[in-house]
Amino acid sequence: MNVLLPTNPVTRIGALALLTTPLMVTVDWLSAVVVIAFTVCMVPLCGMGYATFVRRALPLALLAPIAGVPMALYGQSGGQVHLDWGLIQVSDLSLSLAVAVALRVFAIALPVIVLAANVDPTDLGDGLAQILHLPERFVIGTVAALRMLSLLSDDLEALRRSRRARGIADTGRIRYWFSLAFGLLVMSLRRAGKLSTAMEARGFGRFASRTWARTSRLQRRDGVVLLVCLLVGLGALAAAYAAGTLRPVWAVS
Repeated sequence: MNVLLPTNPVTRIGALALLTTPLMVTVDWLSAVVVIAFTVCMVPLCGMGYATFVRRALPLALLAPIAGVPMALYGQSGGQVHLDWGLIQVSDLSLSLAVAVALRVFAIALPVIVLAANVDPTDLGDGLAQILHLPERFVIGTVAALRMLSLLSDDLEALRRSRRARGIADTGRIRYWFSLAFGLLVMSLRRAGKLSTAMEARGFGRFASRTWARTSRLQRRDGVVLLVCLLVGLGALAAAYAAGTLRPVWAVS
């Protein structure tokens, strides 16, 4: 089951903005937890298994604590002080702010993982051009970049097999991955050059306006998705306010 499948890809962008933008006005743990809980509950309804979701979200377990470290060391001080050394002052308040910032990373990034899954680049391009009326060059470039991004895993596997076929040892992990990254960069630049030549040969950008093969429209289900995300975002703020944990960003120094 995937409730997002019949919706317009532009709706996913709007849903992400409506869901996460309210989190930008406060630094507290409760509002972030509400959004995280909503996202986790929506995983199976959005056509993604929990195993895939956890695998894609695993890097956040490393990035989120790193985002909270500066707040813990240099954030607003209050309550009991646990460490006071020069500019570094770790207190109860700075630790709570650090936890809130780390949870905010999850609350903003996890919806991206769910909403960005199974998005067709062509449908996204149609929506960006016909609904948001973005410049045609930007739209075509975005579609091309997304399609090339999906080819990186195939290119990486081809490079690894090519190295093994030539008898190049996989010793030295840093040197090995650096050489693979350089190879991917070269292949991407070559593909981009060929694509640019092909687009120029087909007369891309020759005319001031262009037509689109498929029509992209917003329907009632798109409005429902946007409304639900807006209510969840505002509900997270309301829950934090009711619990007394709401802390506006301008009150944090």
